[in-house]
Amino acid sequence: MTASDPTLEDPRALLAWYVAAGVDEAIGEAPVDRTVAPAPLPAAAPVARPAPPRAPDPELLRAAPSPPAAAVPRDALAGNADSRALAAACTSLAELEAAVRGFDGCALRATATNTVFADGNPAAAVMLVGEGPGAEEDRLGLPFVGASGKLLDRMLAAIGLDRTRAYITNVVYWRPPGNRTPTPAELALCQPFVERHIALTRPKVLIFSGGTAAKTLLGRSEGITRLRGRWFDFEPGAGEPAIPAIATFHPSYLLRTPTAKREAWRDLLAVKRKLEELQTS
Repeated sequence: MTASDPTLEDPRALLAWYVAAGVDEAIGEAPVDRTVAPAPLPAAAPVARPAPPRAPDPELLRAAPSPPAAAVPRDALAGNADSRALAAACTSLAELEAAVRGFDGCALRATATNTVFADGNPAAAVMLVGEGPGAEEDRLGLPFVGASGKLLDRMLAAIGLDRTRAYITNVVYWRPPGNRTPTPAELALCQPFVERHIALTRPKVLIFSGGTAAKTLLGRSEGITRLRGRWFDFEPGAGEPAIPAIATFHPSYLLRTPTAKREAWRDLLAVKRKLEELQTS
């Protein structure tokens, strides 16, 4: 084509000419020599990376103060003093039960339907202490009457016991909302009553059912998997002989974790052997 070619003035005529010439692809304005290697792309700018964190100085770690333990609220401490004085003044189970039912220093009482004091035979050789009432226990006012209570009955029957030959209570006497674990403040408020409960009952053997009961009454920080199956001496009061105590899994845990029933069975056999030893001694 020349500058006077009419296709330069009519784009449609130019396109028709391209098609007639066999052009089927638009590549670019300028020709490209494919026999020459392409120019390298410009190098990307380096990305700034943050420096790795420095290890803390061991000397500074040793000098830093430890984080404070969870504090029990001041009003709970005052309530604990009240509950300890009330519990110490009780000389019988009837007086203790009346004191617990009339105690208004624990907030759990305001949200619970019933006070769940105890069930079974207070003169029995075995006393079992659990964590706290659930929904069914709160409704009926008795400990261990729901699904976990039915399992507990079968567990006791396996070593020749029932509720006429065992005494059952909890470390808190009112149901925590939503069946949550009792708080340290709630446990502290009820602990004097529970300890006095044990002292007045004087069982030959104590069973702490679950980690909350075991850690509260034994004053230990280990979990139930470390505490269970071991014998401890529980001191019911100054100058009084210690009571053999063993920790085991709570029935509600066994319902969720059936594989743990083997260890619980061993704990029950240990209780049976201990009772036999005490009878022959």
